[in-house]
Amino acid sequence: MILSAEVLALLFLNTLFAIFGTIAFWIALTIYLKWDFSATTQTQYSLERSSYLGATIIKYILIFKLLLFIYFIFTLDKISNVITGAMCAAGVVDATEIGIFVLLLKLLNIYLFGFWLLMHYRDELSAKREWTQLKFGYYTVIYLFLMAEIVLETKMFMDIDVDKMVSCCGVLYSQSATTYISTLFKIDSKVLVTLFYGLFIALSYVYIVQKRRVYSLLMILFLPVALLSLILFFGTYIYELPTHHCPFCFLQKDYNYVGYLIYILLFVATFYGVSAPWSRNIKLSYAALCAYTAIVSWYVMGYYIANGVWL
Repeated sequence: MILSAEVLALLFLNTLFAIFGTIAFWIALTIYLKWDFSATTQTQYSLERSSYLGATIIKYILIFKLLLFIYFIFTLDKISNVITGAMCAAGVVDATEIGIFVLLLKLLNIYLFGFWLLMHYRDELSAKREWTQLKFGYYTVIYLFLMAEIVLETKMFMDIDVDKMVSCCGVLYSQSATTYISTLFKIDSKVLVTLFYGLFIALSYVYIVQKRRVYSLLMILFLPVALLSLILFFGTYIYELPTHHCPFCFLQKDYNYVGYLIYILLFVATFYGVSAPWSRNIKLSYAALCAYTAIVSWYVMGYYIANGVWL
């Protein structure tokens, strides 16, 4: 078990989220089952009043959970200093059997939570509350993901043994690794980079011609390609080391914390891109997409300009 100040803060906040999230769940379930905006009954009036309370609780829980994802990554990086063998957050994730699943669940949840906030924003603008029943029904589903994240995150921190030797990122993200991560290196990086820029060009085209649904579908494909190309290709130019493929190290001070900017831009681009058919923020998505592509490309071109060779 590891109980640093950062971990205690996360556990305390998760306890509050679990309590208030459960209260909001019962409100949401009641509204989803009984909501009828056209009715003039006392029950409907009561549901409308409780909907404001439920929506407020849910909104702030999900906003804080989105912001705390960055703090969670920062915490993993911070406590790596006290875990034997760990050099960055990758070692902490590897310190328990469920670490990678917690991270993947958190990645999934930031999109699921973001979609609820987007639905809530649309509902607030609707005079007929057209999204109310849908958003509360949707919350009854993502509540399960919220609770699963809280339980698994707590278990992960409780299971960490600071005296147990873990593998560093140099071992985990290498061809010689004996884990599923090593299978990533079977992918031809040239094909991956070609696909990355091909999707970027395609997204640029459909953005110009305003094909929102096509843009959304292409962005779903772009996300895994962007993550894989970042690990297998672009990351090596950030580190200026062809054998270093860690997706966490460039979150550190040695690399000017550029990883936070890179991941935030990728999230903004993909989140608003996937939601393009019903969101008005497609311009923000495309701007973030261009900024992300420009940053990762600059590291490649900057290295070539400075050294005259490719890695």
